[in-house]
Amino acid sequence: MVHDGRLTVSGPSERFGVLRRSLRRAAAVAMAGAVAATSIPNAAQAQGRSVPLVRDTEIENLIRDYATPIFRAAGLSSNNIRIFIVRSREFNAFVVDQRRMFLNVGALQSAETPNEIIGVIAHETGHISGGHLARLRGQLAGAQTAFLAALLLGTAAAAAAVAGGVDTSQAAQGAGAALLGAGQVGQRNLLSYQRSEELAADRAAVNYLNATQQSSKGMLTVFERFAGQAVFTNRFVDPYARSHPMPRERIAALERVARASPYFDRRDPPALQARHDLMRAKISGFLDPPNSVFQKYPESDNSLPARYARAIARYRTADIRAAIRDIDGLIQSQPNNPYFRELKGQALLDSGRPREAIAPLERAVSLRPNAGLMRIMLGQALVATNDARLLPNAITQLRRGLSTEPDHALGFRQLAIAYGRQGNQAESTLASARSYFAEGNLDLARQQAARAQNLFARGSPGWLQADDILNVRSPRR
Repeated sequence: MVHDGRLTVSGPSERFGVLRRSLRRAAAVAMAGAVAATSIPNAAQAQGRSVPLVRDTEIENLIRDYATPIFRAAGLSSNNIRIFIVRSREFNAFVVDQRRMFLNVGALQSAETPNEIIGVIAHETGHISGGHLARLRGQLAGAQTAFLAALLLGTAAAAAAVAGGVDTSQAAQGAGAALLGAGQVGQRNLLSYQRSEELAADRAAVNYLNATQQSSKGMLTVFERFAGQAVFTNRFVDPYARSHPMPRERIAALERVARASPYFDRRDPPALQARHDLMRAKISGFLDPPNSVFQKYPESDNSLPARYARAIARYRTADIRAAIRDIDGLIQSQPNNPYFRELKGQALLDSGRPREAIAPLERAVSLRPNAGLMRIMLGQALVATNDARLLPNAITQLRRGLSTEPDHALGFRQLAIAYGRQGNQAESTLASARSYFAEGNLDLARQQAARAQNLFARGSPGWLQADDILNVRSPRR
């Protein structure tokens, strides 16, 4: 499991100056409310540069297996939608455009069955398929247009009041109140629109689940769970100041269509449930405090998920001997499980035994040849041996891994080291530039790209890759 930390916003007279400052404050408050209502992350967050992401082949493959039938039922290509895992303990999921869906690790760890997560994915797919985000932007633009019209009218009214001798503070307060009123009306209209789209996404989700012959009970379970948590706070909440429908209203609407499905009582396949349980154990092992892991999965629990969680917790506490013993037991139980082999390689690599890590990582890669993250870790282990004879294989593994993981900064840093040890300064400098670029450090990426260009023949593939970095525009601050 890899945690990505980048994962990787003076006037003509003093009298009019006071008025302008009041108007600016009113505008800021009203517009902030309108933007907050959208709940859409900014572009940098959507690209994973400020959202802390979790990368793990096992979890990502499982989530992809959950999502692919749903995407197909919605008429979407699974190749065009990427699902990111956010390192947040809140139970949440969201989409930011037609191509990116985000699931919080808290949702994965809290969901007791695959069907619960599949229901969440189906709901978010309803937003994508329904084009809700594009229409929401239109609604937001409309709200901003209405606000700007009110701004102009309020400014004109305030200016007329000042010209007529009305006290400037009263004029400013009146204009500010008018603007806030317009902003609140716009915000309520926008929230009303969002609530209708949430209900539409719920209905679409049930249709996708029916089309794939899966139950919508998990989705209903999720809503009921959070309705119970919100029972005290919702008593005092204005239902028209929410972006989502009130829980009981939403549950009632969903339950009617869900229970009408012939698949409502269908359970997840046992093999899928087993993978889900291993995923939850893995998340706990890596992210929970070790003491909590051992309490949740005590030694008396001899199930595979419990053994998995404890092995990871022991590795994290540097009890490597016990961790390797536990991992070997896991491998004995499932010899062809690539993720147990990967864990053993990771534990050995991180404990300073890279040469011993090579064999389990090679076996993991042979079982999952398309897993870019595994190949990058294998390349890292080969580099860490400091054995020049292993550098060609290290470069091969790193390049193959990076071909499917082009944003993996650590992989490019390892590639830069490997090429540097071979004396290939051109490729080493280019890899360094790409590592900085993957981290979002455009200044250093350009410095290294400029150096790389001087080392490659003009027009060669390496020269062109460096040129691509040099021609990327800096994001607006």
